[in-house]
Amino acid sequence: MRKLNIFYISIISFFVLSINAKEIFIEPGPNEHERIQEAMILMQEGDILTIKSGYYSFEDGLSLDISRVTIRGEGMDKTVLDFKNQKSGAQGLLVTSNKVTLENFSILNAKGDALKVIGSKGISMLNLKTEWTGGPKSTNGAYGFYPVESEDVLIDGCVAIGASDAGIYVGQSKNIIVRNSVAQYNVAGIEIENSYYADVYDNLASHNTAGILVFDLPDLPQQGGHHIRVFDNQAIDNDTDNFAPEGNIVGEVPRGTGIIVMANSDVEIFNNIMSGNGTVNLSIVSYSDETDDENYYPHPKRIQVHNNTYGPSGFDPDLETGDLAKALYEISAGDMPDIFWDGVVPLSQMILGQPKEERLILNEENTTSFLTISPIKYMLGFSSPIRTDINEFEGKVIPLESISIKTF
Repeated sequence: MRKLNIFYISIISFFVLSINAKEIFIEPGPNEHERIQEAMILMQEGDILTIKSGYYSFEDGLSLDISRVTIRGEGMDKTVLDFKNQKSGAQGLLVTSNKVTLENFSILNAKGDALKVIGSKGISMLNLKTEWTGGPKSTNGAYGFYPVESEDVLIDGCVAIGASDAGIYVGQSKNIIVRNSVAQYNVAGIEIENSYYADVYDNLASHNTAGILVFDLPDLPQQGGHHIRVFDNQAIDNDTDNFAPEGNIVGEVPRGTGIIVMANSDVEIFNNIMSGNGTVNLSIVSYSDETDDENYYPHPKRIQVHNNTYGPSGFDPDLETGDLAKALYEISAGDMPDIFWDGVVPLSQMILGQPKEERLILNEENTTSFLTISPIKYMLGFSSPIRTDINEFEGKVIPLESISIKTF
């Protein structure tokens, strides 16, 4: 009976919101920032704010803290919000509320992050574009799409260009879908960091420094990233020099990287096309910097890679950025593989072997080139510390479940 009452209350609330909801229209013109910001402050649950086609120039950031609302434009190339003259605010648009839909507009040239979402339970970003129009520069904002500490995150049909960290970044969040989107000319095209339960599919990540990153880092409130599926994507022609500001961890990523998995568990990578990446198509690595975080586990485990298509890679390795490309170039004698695993596991596993359930699984065509290191042999100076037989890592794939998110 209690569940039935909750159901009826929800239905009644929905109809009350629908009846009271209103649509607000904003057109270009004088005081456009003030009019849009005022509308965002005065909106009530269920309202729709439509920003009409046109070019809008702002000196200040925008913020939204009302739940169950929609902000929409009339097309990502028709409703353009340009922050090139921004003097205040750390973002173009900041969202801190729940059950919000943002759709059909562009955010250009934000002073900091273009679109930041903090602590939202239910955020849909549909057919949006973020861009820094001056090309790749370290002075560009760090992130295009930047939901953090959020749940039920949907990024669909979006475009991200020119971010100095990641074009599409989802961090410390859970229940995530990133699909049908394009990330170009960023340092990292798409990055899932310290997050749980994510599907990343049907995206194009090209002309970035690196296409798709799945990272887990120490010293963050949520860590132990796991259950990430990366499939049906194109991570191709990632050939932009790394332009991250000094000190950023993505500043260590070499130009020409397709996909990187670092220190995550339960990652399934399948049906992707990786090609035209001058350093390496796919890297699976441990976190190698020192950390005092006793709860952090720096090694990837239960990574499954299968049924991907690999094109040319390793033809122009970036030996100037970070250590990955230099180390790989040295141990491979310049014969760069499609797939690289650094082989780093806890010391006990180096001696006794990995548990079967944590092993890397590679079910790829025999023509796929592969290289991994035996760390102990490498450190002791053995003449043959590398392994290149991909068939050693063949195994049974246990598919991860698809992700579902709550819609509204």
